[in-house]
Amino acid sequence: MENALSLAAGNLLSPMVLFFALGMLAALVKSDLSVPEAIAKGMALYLMLAIGFKGGAAVSDHGLDATLVLALLAGAVLSFLFPAIAYFLLRASTKLSAVDAAAVSAHYGSISIVTFVAASSALQSAGIADPGYMVAVAAVMESPAIISALYLLARSGEWDRGDTKGGFSTDLMREVVLNGSVVLLIGAFVVGLVTGKEGFAAIAPFIDAPFKGVLCLFLLDMGLVAGRGLRQGGSALGGGTVLFGLYMPLISAVIATVFAFAIGLSPGGAALLITLAASASYIAVPAAMRLALPEARPAIYLTLSLGVTFPFNLTIGIPLYIVLGQLAGAP
Repeated sequence: MENALSLAAGNLLSPMVLFFALGMLAALVKSDLSVPEAIAKGMALYLMLAIGFKGGAAVSDHGLDATLVLALLAGAVLSFLFPAIAYFLLRASTKLSAVDAAAVSAHYGSISIVTFVAASSALQSAGIADPGYMVAVAAVMESPAIISALYLLARSGEWDRGDTKGGFSTDLMREVVLNGSVVLLIGAFVVGLVTGKEGFAAIAPFIDAPFKGVLCLFLLDMGLVAGRGLRQGGSALGGGTVLFGLYMPLISAVIATVFAFAIGLSPGGAALLITLAASASYIAVPAAMRLALPEARPAIYLTLSLGVTFPFNLTIGIPLYIVLGQLAGAP
């Protein structure tokens, strides 16, 4: 308990969390503070490149083994499983339509790469080794949830496609597989895998030292986006929906803890798998939902994932997931 409180206090007072809080506060009080869109996209590209490359270099150093293969399989299974749990809970506890429930459930089966990055930084601050290869698991968990959620909706019998272009279209599959964040993450991972330690050493001044500073500025922008979402779209969320955004990450974390223990992941690897499971997408899945379910309401699924679950994970969730990882991880 003391360890969990210490981690929580350290995370709450970390520069990353405080800059996120600053951005959210600025948006809620209607400050004119803003980050230019081009700079925000540039920072996102930088973070994806750095994360993917460092993960690939770590796998090159670590080597392909049974633990990595099992972690990849676990990530894919969890990404398919969580939308079913989320969809059932939303339909049972809220008044969301089948379409909105499916859109939300897709977000909670996929992952937030920024939450993953924040957890990696928290592990480093706590002196817990990050196995590095978990970024490959993150890439695997990006897309299966979208297919799972659409399948659930199709089976519900409540999806009237009408003349919309939603559903399992070629455009959707292209968006899922060739989404920019997925392509850059996997591509940088492959480059890191091929070049290994030597490649990492060659560009370390670019992708290592500036990383936390860029992350602080990126989270400032995320805080601004989350605050605006709460201010503008918060009224679309009912009490049951908001509660879902708080308890669903905990359900996912508990299930992922069992998987991490069964696989035999290290404490750091277990903590990152649990964090990925508990996070909710707000980049790849919203882009896919615009194609697949244009009738779903972004004011619900985007505000919930970015305005409710993301702050919860950033402040309270990550320290808890690290403790769970230490309990589940192999010594």
